[in-house]
Amino acid sequence: MCPPGFQDPKTATFHNVAAPTYAEAPEYGTFRTPGRNDYDSDVNNDLVTVTEDRDLKRGLAQRHLSMLGIAGAIGTGLFLGLGSAVQTAGPLGALLGYFTVGLVVCAVQFALGEVSALLPVTGSFVRHTEFLVDPALGFATGWNLVYGNLLSIPSEITAICVLFQFWTDLSPAIFIVIFIVLTVVIGIAFIRVYGEIEFIFAILKILLVVFLIIIGLVIDLGGIPGTPAIGGKFWRDPGPFVEHIAAGDWGKFLGYWSVMTGAVFSFAGVESLAMAAAETKNPRQAIPAACKRVFFRIVIFYVLAIVIVGLLVASNDERLNDSSSTAAQSPFVIAASAAGIPAIPSIVNAIVITSAWSSSNQGLLAGTRVLYGLALKKQAPSIFLRTTSWGVPYVCVLFFVPFMFLSFLTLSNAALTVFFWLVSLTAAGVLVSWSAILLNHVRLKLAMKQQGIPTESLPWHNSWTLYSSYAGLFMCLFILLTGGYEVFTEGNWDAQSFVSSYLDIPLVLAAYLIWKLLKKTKIVSLSDIPLEEAFKQAGQVPDDDPPVKKRSRTRWISWIWD
Repeated sequence: MCPPGFQDPKTATFHNVAAPTYAEAPEYGTFRTPGRNDYDSDVNNDLVTVTEDRDLKRGLAQRHLSMLGIAGAIGTGLFLGLGSAVQTAGPLGALLGYFTVGLVVCAVQFALGEVSALLPVTGSFVRHTEFLVDPALGFATGWNLVYGNLLSIPSEITAICVLFQFWTDLSPAIFIVIFIVLTVVIGIAFIRVYGEIEFIFAILKILLVVFLIIIGLVIDLGGIPGTPAIGGKFWRDPGPFVEHIAAGDWGKFLGYWSVMTGAVFSFAGVESLAMAAAETKNPRQAIPAACKRVFFRIVIFYVLAIVIVGLLVASNDERLNDSSSTAAQSPFVIAASAAGIPAIPSIVNAIVITSAWSSSNQGLLAGTRVLYGLALKKQAPSIFLRTTSWGVPYVCVLFFVPFMFLSFLTLSNAALTVFFWLVSLTAAGVLVSWSAILLNHVRLKLAMKQQGIPTESLPWHNSWTLYSSYAGLFMCLFILLTGGYEVFTEGNWDAQSFVSSYLDIPLVLAAYLIWKLLKKTKIVSLSDIPLEEAFKQAGQVPDDDPPVKKRSRTRWISWIWD
């Protein structure tokens, strides 16, 4: 045991002393460059490291995390993807598909919250995987997530191009450049600035979804003068399900299962709220609270939105076809146009554009923090540890910039075609990340049982989550392996679809095996996981500024994040 005020040189964890402040660290001009001793002391540490605790700034509050999760999940997948889901599976098939994935998200959120409350580190579940499973798997998961966000950011910028085509015929290149610049500016800004911007965007998204749900009910019930009531006629004709590839009940099931990939992409982002744990105030309180609240809000919004879409648009409506390559095929825009108010489609389109930009911002945050976490463990070049004087890993941000220009693929292909191609590539990576989160949680619970540590010792725990993690892990792997099943059916082989559905699997396996062979890592034995040190650190480092509950004039809306 080190005396108070000193570090244990083997673990670089803190004992009864606050971490060194940024002011105590050496500075080099505007940017903070880690010294060799800093870097080496972090390598074997699986908890909060010296470097991240000193160089990163805690600027995110619990309300930011809650809204980050909502902002990440309510994006282009909801506004552009639901029409395709209804067209493929029918209104009930789409509802069941999204509800199924919603249950998986529930398991993921609770697993992430329980582990992150104990280990609130930058890089979140990537670092957890090293600590609880195998350093090689942490390496593979981390670089897979970096790769996934390298693709998700241009996919969101591509969606912005789709949305602007609703208004103008100007070259998409103009909008690509504008939003690349905006995304980089937000990414390099102080984390609190990012949090406030995403907070506002999330509120806009929620207001839009609520507005669409209300206006959809009004239209469906015949509340618009001159527009007859629709009722549930589309559930009767053409019916609640759509037969896909095969006929009969089997075809209806395949339609339902085809929704899974799009649903996963739609929910992608909920796992990233813990990525910036070292930049979050009171992470052991804020992260579990955000995980719990985000899940219920998102499921409510998605379920209601899908029900409304199924009521307003028939599954065989030609306007849902992707051939238009504009936002006019969005079921929400179709519903708004049906209201007979010319301004509504433009209002919807404008907020959806902010939604897509918000999702690209979140992809940049998640990707850069994981890359920073990999650099802490010497699984990425040490140059990625360099931060600005306000605590942002600017080299990580700059690394992502060239890949944003993949958005220019829209100049030679239909924008919506590129969007859905990137959706498949991104969804596979999301499933790998969710699987890692659930596996981490299972390993933590099993290790605690073997080491005789009661579940109640966790900062946040639930009695049923071990079982939900097992079920969620099975579903994630099953969806990952069957996500591109259509290419194996007669007459439906497509090389592009096969690659976009399954490319991620060999990439992750290759990364895992390469790092395992190079570093000769081993799967950590349950009895050898240093949980005692983790619980000790959790108990020794008190949360700053404990939350104070107070009545607010904004409580009519603050229930979303409080």
